[in-house]
Amino acid sequence: MTALAGKVALVTGAARGQGRSHAIRLARAGADIVALDVCAQTATFSGYAMAEPEDLAETARLVEAEGRKVLTSQVDVRDLAGQQAAVAELIATFGRLDIVVANAGVCSWGRLWEISAEQFQEAVDVNLVGVWNTIKATVPAMIEAGNGGSIITVSSSAGVKAPPGCGHYAASKFGVVGLTKSLAVELGEYGIRANTVLPYGTNTPLGNDTSMYSLFEQHPTFVYSFQPNLLKTDGLVEPEEISEVVVWLAGDASGVITGAQIPVDKGFLAR
Repeated sequence: MTALAGKVALVTGAARGQGRSHAIRLARAGADIVALDVCAQTATFSGYAMAEPEDLAETARLVEAEGRKVLTSQVDVRDLAGQQAAVAELIATFGRLDIVVANAGVCSWGRLWEISAEQFQEAVDVNLVGVWNTIKATVPAMIEAGNGGSIITVSSSAGVKAPPGCGHYAASKFGVVGLTKSLAVELGEYGIRANTVLPYGTNTPLGNDTSMYSLFEQHPTFVYSFQPNLLKTDGLVEPEEISEVVVWLAGDASGVITGAQIPVDKGFLAR
């Protein structure tokens, strides 16, 4: 399947997890890939380790195994100038940008009045400001190219249905939804679409973070906010299942869809 042949896609948080999966699946559909990731232990409050440089190198290898070109950059999404430099290199290398997947994000746990200001700020800076930085760095190049395009932001089911224990994360992900809806309105005249995916319970280091369990042990009623999904399949949602939706949103098959929030959650949000 080469529905995206001739197109170039930028993916943040691409070293592993969802980001790697999205990059590989977009490459399989024919797109060349620009893969960004911080590749450093910068998330102070998360209960899981961040990706390492070798993880990003493995993403690049896997993209090339799909027969596509790849450009990598170790950049923190909180670094606007760094993202702008990566986009400048992208344009110099490929000459165009068609697809943006703003995927990078972090999660941590704690009740809102008990977390520190630094923990709250980290979630907002990475998950929301980081997405805004990606948009600011990429949109001008997309407009200038005049080819239209598709921007996909990765929010969360927590971006429309706030759970207990991670209100700072929810606030940042609600922000991503609002930002993307506004972006869709502003970019319509350029033929650039902007949509959000809402994953839940994903099989990634973030989704498997066991630090949440101690919070649930202290506050057992919290668990009732995480009711079983409608689809009684085994395990968490796999990144590859979300990637199928990302590729659909990236291509012409979803050409009349913009400003939408697409749940990828086994029916969690339908209750």
